[in-house]
Amino acid sequence: MGAWQPLPDDLPPEVRHFVTQLRLLKDRTGLSLVALGARTAYSKSSWQRYLNAVQPPPRQAVEALCRVAGEAREDAERFAVRWELAVQAWPRPAPPKGASDGSDAQAYEDDPTLPWWDTPPEEPSRRLLRVALGLAVTLVLAVVIGAFVLG
Repeated sequence: MGAWQPLPDDLPPEVRHFVTQLRLLKDRTGLSLVALGARTAYSKSSWQRYLNAVQPPPRQAVEALCRVAGEAREDAERFAVRWELAVQAWPRPAPPKGASDGSDAQAYEDDPTLPWWDTPPEEPSRRLLRVALGLAVTLVLAVVIGAFVLG
């Protein structure tokens, strides 16, 4: 910990500040990148890319690191603001050759995938409907099977 690669000289100040703060937060956890990956559902190689400013982390990865580090809500919100500023300033990769519109809007789209423990709970009415439907299907099957067995 603490033996980080130097960040590229041409990084915008917002990105440099964000990645530096992210590194400090990661160091405070005392976790290796492997352990951090296991605790956040983002791989060791992903964290290497994020912490070396190769690519911006998804917002959910930053939130997961804040949670693992035990950050207070206010501090986690500050990290979210730093993330927004950094992503806006992050150097964009060159568009692939032959790209029709040259758009790279998808390159920094926030990762919509949430780990299972962050998935919002189902609405109770939908869950109740599913249970009722399952019971109704079971009852119909029992009646049909009973009719063949007894009839």
